[in-house]
Amino acid sequence: MSRIDELAHRYGDHIGAPWQQGLPAANRVVMLVYEKELERQLRGKLGEFEQRTKAAGHGWQLVDLTTAFADWMAVMKYRDSYFNGPEKIRLKLDKAFLQHVSDLTKAQLEQGGDNDVVAVLGAGSLFGFLRLSDVIKDIERDIQGRLVVFFPGQKDGNNYRLLDARDGWNYMAVGITRHPTGAVA
Repeated sequence: MSRIDELAHRYGDHIGAPWQQGLPAANRVVMLVYEKELERQLRGKLGEFEQRTKAAGHGWQLVDLTTAFADWMAVMKYRDSYFNGPEKIRLKLDKAFLQHVSDLTKAQLEQGGDNDVVAVLGAGSLFGFLRLSDVIKDIERDIQGRLVVFFPGQKDGNNYRLLDARDGWNYMAVGITRHPTGAVA
C-alpha cells in the first residue's frame, strides 16, 4: 500500500465515523498531513478521498488554491510595479490576498451543508504569501460540516508546520497522518 493509500485509508476511517454535532469550529477542521514530496501523488489520488467521503454519506466540495496567487495578481491594476518593487505588495498580501483566498473558500463552504466536506487543496502554494492559520481563522465561523485541508508538512502534537519550513502554529484541528501516532516521518 502506498503512503497516500495509507493516508486515504485513515481518512476514510475518520470521515466514516459518526459526526458529533455542536462542535466548535476549530474541531470541525481536519488536517490531512503528508510529506511534502508526495504532493503530486496525492493529487493523482485525490479521487480516492472524494470517493471515501461520498461512501460515508457526505457531500464533497473542492477548493483548489494552487493558482490563487497568480489569479489574484492577474487582475491587480499595479501588478507590474509590484514586480519591480516586491516589498510594496506585503500590505496587500496581508489584507487583500487573505480576503481573496478566504472568499474562494467561503464560496464553497456556503454551498455545503452540515453533512458535507469542503476539501482544500493547494495549501502549499500559499507559502511565502500568507499563513494558512490566518485563512483558517478567517473562515472558521463559516464551516458547517467539515473543512478538510490537504497539508504538505509536519504535525507534532497540535503544532503544524507547512512545508516543514515555517514556524508552526498550534491549532486544535483533527490531525490525520498515515501513522497512528500522528507523526509524519
